[in-house]
Order: sequence, then structure tokens, then C-alpha cells
Amino acid sequence: MTNTSQTTIQSNTGIMGLLTLEGLLGRFAGFGDTAARVVTGAFLVPHGAQKLFGWFGGYGLEATGQFFETQMGFNNGYLAALGAGSVEFFGGLALALGLFTRSAAIAITVMLLVASTFHFGAGFFWTSGGWEYPILWAVLAFSYTVKGGGAHSLDAKLGIKY
Repeated sequence: MTNTSQTTIQSNTGIMGLLTLEGLLGRFAGFGDTAARVVTGAFLVPHGAQKLFGWFGGYGLEATGQFFETQMGFNNGYLAALGAGSVEFFGGLALALGLFTRSAAIAITVMLLVASTFHFGAGFFWTSGGWEYPILWAVLAFSYTVKGGGAHSLDAKLGIKY
């Protein structure tokens, strides 16, 4: 009787093992989640920098706050812009580094779900200002709320568990 796990392991070793996707990519399985976490967080940072500091062609906190009041209907646009910008900038950094991952991820998820409500009227597709993009990023962030930062995070390196 053959042990199927031994057969699988043996077939994925050596030159022939490298010629299969499992053999080639299986060695890097732990880095897929890390890459997605780092990119998700890093892509949020410039959006926060636009709101908070006016970097990357943004308008800064005062102008963004005015926009949030006049165009989006927030009672206190400055506070809303400060909150959204802080979650994007500092939460994005924390998520990218995997530091306090779950806390950063839940804040990002909530912020993006709120942001997506302003896109519902434009339909689904992001190319016409729809909700596709913020929901995609919210789901990615939520996945790190559930599973944490993983083995290649500062949480893991510092022994932060919660």
C-alpha cells in the first residue's frame, strides 16, 4: 500500500518538482498573504497623506475638511477628514508593517465601508466612480482583521497577540 503523502512529497522534489507550480511556488506560500498585506497598507498611505498633508497632489486637511462638509454632507468635515486621513496614513503604515494589524485592519475596513456609501449612486464600476474599489480594499483589510498579520509581521516578531 502506498502512502500518498510520501508520493506527493517525492514527486515535488528535485528538478521535476520545480517544474510543477506546487514545487516552484509552494516554497513561497507564506509570502502571498504578506505581499497582499504590505501592498494593501502601502497603497492607503498616499491617500492619507493627500488628506492630512496635501502631499501627492492632495489638498490638505483644511480643504479636504471643507470638501467633506460641502460635497459629502459631514457636519464636521475637518474631523471627518482628520479621521479618514489618519486611518489611511497611520493605519496603512501599521497594516503594511504588520504592527497592531487587527486594530489597523478593522479601522481601515470601517473607513472604507463608510467611503463606499458615497460611491453607491455611481454604480458598480470604479471607472465611473462606483463602489467596486473601496469594497475591494475593505474586504482585503477585513481579511487581516480576521487572521492578523501573519508570520512575517511585526506583531509576530514582537510577540503581540490579541
